[in-house]
Amino acid sequence: MSQQRDTGRAHRIREKWHAFRVSPFLPAVVVTFIVAVAAGLFAGSYTYAFANPTPRHIPTAVTGVPASEVKRAQFVQGMERALGASLRLRHYPTYAQALHAVNEQQVFAILQERRGRAELDLSGASGASVAQLLAEAAPRVSSSVGVPLVVKDIRPLQPGDPRGLAVFYISLASVILGFIGAVQLSVHAKELTPAERIAFTVAYSLLGGFSICAVVDWGLGALRLPFVESWLILALTMFTSGMVFSMFNVLIGRWALLPTWGLMVMLGNPSSGGAVSWPLLPSLLGTVGRWLPPGASVNAQHTAVYFRHYQHPFPFAVLAVWAVAAGTVFWVWRHRHPGGR
Repeated sequence: MSQQRDTGRAHRIREKWHAFRVSPFLPAVVVTFIVAVAAGLFAGSYTYAFANPTPRHIPTAVTGVPASEVKRAQFVQGMERALGASLRLRHYPTYAQALHAVNEQQVFAILQERRGRAELDLSGASGASVAQLLAEAAPRVSSSVGVPLVVKDIRPLQPGDPRGLAVFYISLASVILGFIGAVQLSVHAKELTPAERIAFTVAYSLLGGFSICAVVDWGLGALRLPFVESWLILALTMFTSGMVFSMFNVLIGRWALLPTWGLMVMLGNPSSGGAVSWPLLPSLLGTVGRWLPPGASVNAQHTAVYFRHYQHPFPFAVLAVWAVAAGTVFWVWRHRHPGGR
């Protein structure tokens, strides 16, 4: 009798579990826990990267022959103590060569001596947060070691972008809207064939990139953009982001937003160097960020806006590799594409 009751109870449990599995409550419970965990991870990733930015190594150009190597050494040591970081000194024979290194974004400042006084030339456009730290520490250190010092910004930010965040914001918009567009296509236009989906991803990327540039430059006047170059960078970013979601969509189906959000938003954006310069980020984030689409987008856009004649191919190569790799996976696995006609 007891065995029959146990068997009946087990049968009822199996029936309830089966009813729960086929009901909408199972995915609702899963989503509830995923959102709770993701909220903590999201807040943690941005807090870890942005809450207490600390310099570690700041590349600094040194040029000219100082009247006193001792005074220079004292000033450099004082700066390192004040910043809690090391100044990676790179020596250049002439100021023109040091300035070229600034424009190539290899160094953040130039330290030289002219007419018996030290000069620290900062580049706010290279990294507003780094320039601010240097500008605040340098006068205190020069006073303590008895070295007259002049500080000036030789590559300032644009007036409409005093903290250097506008480039980060427009890149962030292109990243998020890029995969949100792909999400919406998978929900509201799932009858599209794989080729049509790629075509519409290209279309909304081109229109979205143009819209961002038009609003930020023509509408708000926050940034003077090299319009065509900035437009194409944003369009490539949106397309890459959209294809990353599409890749995960054919690999894991309806949960594709999770790895896309984790890769592009929780890891990619904090490590992009847009809100906090790479020398101030935790070393691992600063290294990884350059190889992810958000970091590549910020890098390309920042150079286009502030160092227009010194553009590098690396960030474009990163975006292109991600776009091609994601597109290839999507195409190879297109038979798993949800929908189609």
